[in-house]
Amino acid sequence: MTALNQYQRLEAAGTWREKPGATPREIVVSLGDATLVLTDLKTDVPLSHWSLPAVMRLNPGESPARYAPGPEDAEMIELDDPLMISAIEKVHHVIAANRPPAGRLRGWMLLLAAAAMVVAAAFWVPPALLRHAADIAPPAQRAEIGQMILSDIEKSVGGACSRPAGDMVRHRLAARLIGPDADIAVLPATLQGARRLPGPITIIGEDLIADQPTPEIAAGHVLAAQAAASASDPLLEALRFAGPRATFHLLTKGTLPAGALAGYGERLLSAPPPRAEDEAVLGYFARARVSSEPYARSLDPTGEAVLGLIEADPFRTSPPKPVLSDRDWVALEEICDQ
Repeated sequence: MTALNQYQRLEAAGTWREKPGATPREIVVSLGDATLVLTDLKTDVPLSHWSLPAVMRLNPGESPARYAPGPEDAEMIELDDPLMISAIEKVHHVIAANRPPAGRLRGWMLLLAAAAMVVAAAFWVPPALLRHAADIAPPAQRAEIGQMILSDIEKSVGGACSRPAGDMVRHRLAARLIGPDADIAVLPATLQGARRLPGPITIIGEDLIADQPTPEIAAGHVLAAQAAASASDPLLEALRFAGPRATFHLLTKGTLPAGALAGYGERLLSAPPPRAEDEAVLGYFARARVSSEPYARSLDPTGEAVLGLIEADPFRTSPPKPVLSDRDWVALEEICDQ
């Protein structure tokens, strides 16, 4: 750093105060490549390391010379060794001689600041905007976006199944498994699982109710979708698809632009349903009083890949009350019949 070979290994005696008013201590000041090392004269223990470029003289032209490690620091040393004072001054002259002109430096600093703002805008602002929009969205807004996604899904798989008796059952099932304001939509398609939409709306395919032995399988997939939604907000995922511009429109106008979610339903169904950790999933089963084994067996009939869900079934030894009566289960099975 110093590039001053004649001052290598230079040492000088001085006094050091840790802060104003503190008792001065006798020290040895050693000039290093980039630092001043302050060592206690009596114990030979290093007390402080000062960066040479940052060292500032407090009393130019006076003796003994007083130095501080920087403009905001309370430490101070006093030196009266001419050679050490000369070395420190010469280091500062070398630094000043190699410093860019003030105008050029200011220009570079402005350019770097502008670049940093562009990077922040590109990589930080959009994700933060999406998270903020998802965090503050009221229930009505979430429900509206959930309906938009459901409508987009229906374009590719057909309209949600509906029959009066089956509708009553699915509404009761949604209230029991999720909450009083929840809904379950049954689609005339094979979805191989349930997916939670904003709203809260949970979609399942006809494959979870047609030719299934018990309603616990469909109920289990619905509960697993709630656990997955707790780990990854469905609204945030939808806003990531819509993009920052559409999300800004949502924040300022209260709605997403028309077409902002076009194609999102197809993308949602093209990927396997997300799965949460077994512990989180089992918590939903326990609260809803639903056995987890039927759901686990629907994922892997051998049980090998879902052993945790089977062995930790909260109702493994004491089966709970059936999710639906036989009559209600038949009504739900027939909801997609024409």
